[in-house]
Amino acid sequence: MDEVAGAIADPVRREILLMLRDEPLSAGQIAGRFAISRPAVSRHLRVLRDAGLVRDAADGRRRVYTLVTGPLDELAGWLGRLTRPSGWQQRFDALETEVHRTRRERRAAAPAPETHEEIA
Repeated sequence: MDEVAGAIADPVRREILLMLRDEPLSAGQIAGRFAISRPAVSRHLRVLRDAGLVRDAADGRRRVYTLVTGPLDELAGWLGRLTRPSGWQQRFDALETEVHRTRRERRAAAPAPETHEEIA
């Protein structure tokens, strides 16, 4: 999980992953979309490949990269634990719901106030 988190820490690598979400791309196509050198893009692709986030295959003289989302599952699960309400939060939410329900029931059960019409 640490290697995956480190790989996606860089904004260029995150952008590469987004580009590969739609379709496999060659290294040249990826590099053509950035204002950085081809060797720099190649280093980013190597980091992503080492983390298991992309797979590359030879297509003639080109290397074509494909997104691999499996390694993100463990990281997504861990992040989900951070954003999911804690046990106490769920209890507080249930208490708030009960308080609102009780107030509604009391208002519904209370006798209607008497209205006095003024005689003109």
